[in-house]
Amino acid sequence: MPKFLDPVAGFGVTFRNVFRKPITEQYPEQPHPVAPRFHGRHQLNRHPDGLEKCVGCELCAWACPADAIYVEGASNSDEPGGGGRFSPGERYGRVYQINYLRCILCGLCIEACPTRALTMTNEYELADHTRESLIYEKKDLLAPLLPGMEEPPHPMRLGDDERDYYLGAGIGRPSAEGA
Repeated sequence: MPKFLDPVAGFGVTFRNVFRKPITEQYPEQPHPVAPRFHGRHQLNRHPDGLEKCVGCELCAWACPADAIYVEGASNSDEPGGGGRFSPGERYGRVYQINYLRCILCGLCIEACPTRALTMTNEYELADHTRESLIYEKKDLLAPLLPGMEEPPHPMRLGDDERDYYLGAGIGRPSAEGA
């Protein structure tokens, strides 16, 4: 084909599409549904009594290839003058931050979490006007308190030790000894 006909071929694509009905999505008013397994914004989960599942092990931060997660663990304290119990384990995540300017939403952090404390939701609207608002703190990531949950710190309500929490013995499931 002669070289001088190249612009005509390009216009051919334009003319074929000019008379097609446009496909318009009404995005802000009608959000597009996502696949059920879509990896969106992170969420720190809670136990049924309100204690946090995060034990401050920092494995999610180590697994993150973009270095977007910062976790600082601290010890739980049941003593009267102590800080209180935030998770059923010996430790909890005192500081938990995810920098969504760096996060690539790969999901390696949720695979590394031994307690399933960190999961990813279907929320995909993460844009904002300032850089500071895209660094999510622990209070932004924690799952909301559901009816029957109590804001930590408080004593463990689902059993006598961490094993009861992870086996679910206090929420209507048989304990490991009875199984």
